[in-house]
Amino acid sequence: MSLLELLVAFAIMAIALGMLYKAIGSSARTVGETESYQRAVLLAESLLAARDAVPAEGWKESGQSAGFDWQASSQPYSTPASKANPAAPQLHAVDLVVSWHERDAVRRIELHTLRPQRNLPSGAGPQR
Repeated sequence: MSLLELLVAFAIMAIALGMLYKAIGSSARTVGETESYQRAVLLAESLLAARDAVPAEGWKESGQSAGFDWQASSQPYSTPASKANPAAPQLHAVDLVVSWHERDAVRRIELHTLRPQRNLPSGAGPQR
């Protein structure tokens, strides 16, 4: 009878260890994915921080950095204040997409924000 109890105990222990290993593996994978998302968000925020205003013709740019592909684009964004008063600051809706490959899948994040339009000082033309 004790040999049977010992076999049952080993079976229960094997099932419990299998579940524990699966949980630990899943947690490690989740940590890796979270790190990639954090790095992508940091890249997107640094790209936005480098551009505090958008030129009147808009912002269309793309590139690669540290294994991430990014693409930025903007379009004019009208508000009731800008329609009523042409002298009011003009805004641009900026869309920034950062993508990367992870475990045979393409992951991506998108950031959307508003940035003011950069106006040249009066009397200053484009520099050549």
